Amino acid sequence: MDSETDLVEFFSFSSSSSSTSFEKDRHVKFLQMMYQLLPYQYQTQEINRLTLAYFVVSGLHLLGSLHTIDKDAVADWVLSFQAHPGVEAEVNNGQFYGFHGSRTSQFPPDDNGILVHNGSHLASTYCALAILKIIGYNFSNIDSETILTSMRNLQQPDGSFMPIHTGAERDIRFIYCAAAICSILENWSGMDKEKAKEYVVNCQSYDGGFGLIPGSESHGGATYCAVASLRLMGFIEDDALSKNWSSSIINVPLLLDWSLQRQATDGGFQGRPNKDSDTCYAFWIGAVLRILGGHKFIEEKSLRGFLLTCQSEFGGFSKFPGQLPDLYHSYYGLTTFSLLEEPGLNTLCVELGIADYAAAGI
Repeated sequence: MDSETDLVEFFSFSSSSSSTSFEKDRHVKFLQMMYQLLPYQYQTQEINRLTLAYFVVSGLHLLGSLHTIDKDAVADWVLSFQAHPGVEAEVNNGQFYGFHGSRTSQFPPDDNGILVHNGSHLASTYCALAILKIIGYNFSNIDSETILTSMRNLQQPDGSFMPIHTGAERDIRFIYCAAAICSILENWSGMDKEKAKEYVVNCQSYDGGFGLIPGSESHGGATYCAVASLRLMGFIEDDALSKNWSSSIINVPLLLDWSLQRQATDGGFQGRPNKDSDTCYAFWIGAVLRILGGHKFIEEKSLRGFLLTCQSEFGGFSKFPGQLPDLYHSYYGLTTFSLLEEPGLNTLCVELGIADYAAAGI
């Protein structure tokens, strides 16, 4: 395919696959196509270009096809989004010197060389570092101290994080991003873990799940961010159910019960009670159960069946059965099949959302 029109026509005829098996080769081709050119429908996601690239690069790695991309070109492209202070003293000026999500959030310096409109973002920084980790980039070439020192500017007195220095929503998603960044950089100076822990613990609801902020409704994505953050920060053990969970800082049995109730009668997972099953929640909830050691209670056959109804005949996964595939749900469909130990897929580091090989630096 050599034009955007071809891509649009491709998707207009895409439908769910009737296959009863995981179509690895088709998923590789889908991601390779997304690597070359995104359809115009992704224009509204321009600000999240680094995140979309993370889905592509990490997805290809899970599929064992990382060799199909130019790693040096990817590294140069990712590094071009990093914000840099004009002088060392600016690191403590309140701005965050991480990575921009796209060119549209980057601004040229003024006549004095000052980046007045630095808009680097925590989520984009996590995605950038994850990509660099996956392709085996040498992190000694990254000014991690600047990233981490300026990241502390984003942490609030209650332990939460804003994603950008100009002010935005503060919730558990950005604690996860901060924890993942520190874990990838192997340096926890970028956050106050104790304050972050207290905020996360206060987000656990009466039903066992976690909300985005204290007192809010339990949600699959927020629950993943909470549990993965606590695991990365070292406040809960892996396979907590086999340990002395009675002394855990969170209510593990109630969380297990809430998580298992999210598997619906169609085999898929829902993000909240009374919602339709959705491909991405198979990962968000499935990863929580893997960390807790409760994945053995998942009805894997029925989950696999649901995911296959969301598998496009041309590769990729959709949100719901019968819809068009998209990068977000395609990636989390792949990560779920990795959790299900699909042959031919690399195993997943569930806390970081990348292959174990990458997380281990292999």
